[in-house]
Amino acid sequence: MERIDISTHNGTHLDAPWHFASTMDGGKRAITIDEVPLDWCFQPGVKLDFRRFADGYVATAADVEAELKRIGHTARSRSRSSLVNTSAGVRYGEPDYVPTGCGMGREATLYLTSRGVRITGTDAWSLGRPVRPHGQEVRRDQERAADLGRPQGRAARSATATSRSCTTWRRCRRSGFMVACFPVKIKAASAGWTRAVAIIEE
Repeated sequence: MERIDISTHNGTHLDAPWHFASTMDGGKRAITIDEVPLDWCFQPGVKLDFRRFADGYVATAADVEAELKRIGHTARSRSRSSLVNTSAGVRYGEPDYVPTGCGMGREATLYLTSRGVRITGTDAWSLGRPVRPHGQEVRRDQERAADLGRPQGRAARSATATSRSCTTWRRCRRSGFMVACFPVKIKAASAGWTRAVAIIEE
């Protein structure tokens, strides 16, 4: 028998909407991890390859739209899981993992959620841009930084959950796979650990 004492936000985990804000969907009470619908956690997926963007870059809605067009993904594909492949995944376990990779901005996140995406995944420490460049931006312009750099505080008030630190997304194809990321059901918690799996039919 083993005993573990660990934060729900360590390792690969799924953040509930309640982690980001107290409300969602235009004022409804944000759901906790034990309330996340099971069908959110088993959906067709699409991979956004953003490895070309510099560390600290904030991806826009135009970037998402351009990537979907590049891979030939259409609205009829109905993918409800979006996996963001940054340059951070290959640095997992190294001292520079946390500050590596780009992040999703507010408008990019809303672009996905407005199209039915319910799970957003990233191989980085956070779906937003790394903390270090965000902190520098905050010191320069607090309002702009809050809007651009850490999107989830506002944008995730839509109905979405985020799977973080999924460092093997680069092995997925562009689309045509299922994403399974059922979280451990912890009562009233803001996150739960998950074994995120891409199911690919040969």
